[in-house]
Amino acid sequence: MKLIMKFGGTSMAGPERIRHAAALVTDALRQHHVVAVVSAMDGVTEELLAIADHAEAGDRTSVEQTLSQVRSAHESTADTLGCLAETRELLARLESLATGIMAVGECTPRSRDAVVSFGERMSTRFMAAALGVASGRPARGFDGGDAGIVTNDHFGEADPLMDISLLQVRDRLAPLVEARTPIVVAGFIAQTQHGVMSTIGRGGSDYTATILGAALSADEIHIWSDVDGLMTADPRLVPGARLLSHLTFAEAIEMGKFGAKSMHPRALEPAAEHGIPVRMRNTFKPDNPGTLIGSAVGQPDARRPGESAVRSVPMLKNMAMITVGGAGMIGRPGTAAALFDALAVARINVHMICQSVSEAGISVVVSMAQLDRAKAALERSMRPFIGVRTAHIGSRGDAAAGTRVPHGIDVVPNIAIVAPVGSGMRGVPGVVARIFTAVASRNLNIIAIAQGSSELSVCFAVDKDSGPEAVRAVHDEFDAR
Repeated sequence: MKLIMKFGGTSMAGPERIRHAAALVTDALRQHHVVAVVSAMDGVTEELLAIADHAEAGDRTSVEQTLSQVRSAHESTADTLGCLAETRELLARLESLATGIMAVGECTPRSRDAVVSFGERMSTRFMAAALGVASGRPARGFDGGDAGIVTNDHFGEADPLMDISLLQVRDRLAPLVEARTPIVVAGFIAQTQHGVMSTIGRGGSDYTATILGAALSADEIHIWSDVDGLMTADPRLVPGARLLSHLTFAEAIEMGKFGAKSMHPRALEPAAEHGIPVRMRNTFKPDNPGTLIGSAVGQPDARRPGESAVRSVPMLKNMAMITVGGAGMIGRPGTAAALFDALAVARINVHMICQSVSEAGISVVVSMAQLDRAKAALERSMRPFIGVRTAHIGSRGDAAAGTRVPHGIDVVPNIAIVAPVGSGMRGVPGVVARIFTAVASRNLNIIAIAQGSSELSVCFAVDKDSGPEAVRAVHDEFDAR
């Protein structure tokens, strides 16, 4: 059996946790062919990004302070694991890069990728050292690019060139896997066709694991973190939330944008395409089987006995809704294209979309962090369609609002998106009615609604303070499991 075992930042947070992860890999190597994938130590990616920002601003004091924190944590871990010399070499390269950025006063996306790559590169050395001791055999460590993963040059969130990546990974790693050589690959980082370091963005380390799994025809991909698996809801919001023993790829992809403990849909694509099951597991509870995600888990369009129509009720908070409206939009081709092109150029991630039948308004939901940039981009690009009037509102307007024609750009900040998910919703009459009846019974107002043709989920927006109660209402109604 071939396994890809990916360990997240909490599993790499210090020498004892790294040794524990290495012991799990060593146990698996006794029976299986294994490749380990690692993330940066917990919190290090954020520190490296801060170094890049401080260096660009010319803030030498902050650069030195943050570098000192990174150096202290990594040298201490490296000394314990016996790889201090190579870790110091990487830290010296990081310091030189930060100095260069300060000298030119600019941090390009390419330079930022180079800075942030050091977290995974050092973690790979740590795991290789620990794995060599645990297994009694020399372990091989690879950066993502050295392992064969190639991307385009969209630094910061590069797209893997899948055909060439799958071929190169197979050529470089398959012989070592067959020989049961202990192998560690740095997650998140790769390289362009010109050999320049790149990163693959959101869900990057998970994405690395699924690319390797597809290339090596793995039997399973295990994603190890500090949680038991995927839950029916956030247990901080719903005390009765349960662990989901299984999900289809379609359900997991729908859930992928909600919460840090879910896999990003991008990362699931290679596994889904090649039919490789993915298991979410807890590093600190290895006897727990976790959550299994796969195309062969039950029937994709039918529920197992005892399984509810709604499997999970995730929520996104800190969102804002922007509504672009105007009579000039009605019957005018290209309006939606202009809107979404403007957001794409500004690199705004849209989480939810609604459009009225009249064509007089389109609403999009973005994160509060991107709100100002999104609004500015739309004000510039949508003038030919809506004129120049804009407004920033925090409520649904006055009593006469429903009688006027939308005109301009309106914003509703501080909302939450709730998205009940489940394959059992597909083609079943009354499920949506039950969802909104449950929400109405708690006296909660729904601001906007969206549902895709797959019928796997229904998204609705509520005020941020109403979000947790809306999650509990739907979870209780369907006894999600």
